[in-house]
Amino acid sequence: MKTRGHMDKLLVAAAAAADAGEVPVAAAIVNLDGQIIALAENRMKRDGNALHHAEMLAIQAAMAETGQSRLDEYDLWVTLEPCTMCAGAISHARIKRLYFAAHDEKAGAVESGVRFFDSPSCHHSPEIYGGIGSSKAAALMKEFFALKR
Repeated sequence: MKTRGHMDKLLVAAAAAADAGEVPVAAAIVNLDGQIIALAENRMKRDGNALHHAEMLAIQAAMAETGQSRLDEYDLWVTLEPCTMCAGAISHARIKRLYFAAHDEKAGAVESGVRFFDSPSCHHSPEIYGGIGSSKAAALMKEFFALKR
């Protein structure tokens, strides 16, 4: 699996989101052959929709692309640890593996915070690989929020 290449592409997309005034997060759905089939960045401000997190948009695009309501043979890559809403969507979509870069101590719900996938009410948990390219993703977030202050 081209771990470095996927995260590098996501970091470019996350930087584009930041340039558009969005929190710099990007996500991609990757098939078993390692090909990105859907790539999205945060669009909450631009779309005026609090649900338009990168993960939600990538999952939705992948379902449209594949014609499937479940993505059990696909992986999700994201530049920031998913929040509770996105973790719920990951579970319902039956994502096979989750790869993420920076941890989110405040709003993350995978290895931080509520640890959604450890909840007894969670029906499906992906394999989880956190911290991939975390320093670059964390630096992008820090820079974005420093400019907002």
